[in-house]
Amino acid sequence: MKKLSILTVSATLLATTAMADKSVTVASWGGSYQEAQSKALFQPAAANTGIEVKEETYGGMSDVRLQVNTGQVTLDIVVSGSGSAARAAEEGLLEKLDYDVIDVSTFIPGTYDDYCLGGDVFSTVYAWNTATVGEDGPQSWADFFDTEKFPGSRAYRGKVAGALEPALMADGVAPEDVYSVLDSEEGIERAIDKIRELKPNIAVFWSSGAQQAQLMKDGEVDMTTGWNGRFDNAKADGAKVAYSFNQALADYDCFAIPKGAPNKDVAMEFLAEISKAEYQDDLPKYITYGPTNKAAYETGEIDPAVAASLPSTPENTAKQLPISLEWYSKWETIAAEMYQEMLTE
Repeated sequence: MKKLSILTVSATLLATTAMADKSVTVASWGGSYQEAQSKALFQPAAANTGIEVKEETYGGMSDVRLQVNTGQVTLDIVVSGSGSAARAAEEGLLEKLDYDVIDVSTFIPGTYDDYCLGGDVFSTVYAWNTATVGEDGPQSWADFFDTEKFPGSRAYRGKVAGALEPALMADGVAPEDVYSVLDSEEGIERAIDKIRELKPNIAVFWSSGAQQAQLMKDGEVDMTTGWNGRFDNAKADGAKVAYSFNQALADYDCFAIPKGAPNKDVAMEFLAEISKAEYQDDLPKYITYGPTNKAAYETGEIDPAVAASLPSTPENTAKQLPISLEWYSKWETIAAEMYQEMLTE
């Protein structure tokens, strides 16, 4: 009996040690967004699974490309925009996800693929400073680009993702035709030319969500493009900011595993955990991005008033242009080079 007890204790210790050895390094974009992810997803999942989570901030898929190409991969999970992830998958930078481990049976269709698992739904919107522009700000991309109707300084994205589509809509292209026009270098140049026209009024080309929010909190610009949840958090911190979902870009952030991740299997387990409804239903408490797991709306944790403000509600979705992952897979590299040329002119 004594021998059996010793064996039982030994087995328990081994299991505990094995669990303690499980760890993942997760890289996201910092600011209020990563803080929200940490509180809603990363920390609770770590506590519930015993998996140690090391959080880092990073610069996007360019960091993953460098790690994979040099064979020095330190990141297990990265947060990515859906378009950037699609392009990275085309380059062979990501591990294929195991949907026998990860349950996506209640996910919104189109918010996951073989290489990236949707973590939240967000919108790229135009926002304005209510102290300088007033409550009745722009209600279309044409308004945002109209410096006579809405004078003042602008901020605009310094990367191509989410930058070209608004310019084409401002140039009169119907939302449903945007990606067919962009399906050529001539169409891409048309969008860039429109941004070039606005460039004298663009005070800042922003590079992060934290920066776009800070610009509005500081009142540094009168209008900017950016992500809805960042502006809601800035407003909660006292920023004089408003935005509209009309003609916004509907998109989702996702989790990906870099090729050669040192803890690939544990990363897969961790993704399976944080994709559950009981984690996703907490994210809108910290930032107004919608869950990708539809079951998160059924737990009772998302306040109805908050739910109505999320970008993934049917009413708000109907006003927006969904991002085309196919376009980003095909054109992002070329478009980014063309966009960079305009920025450095």
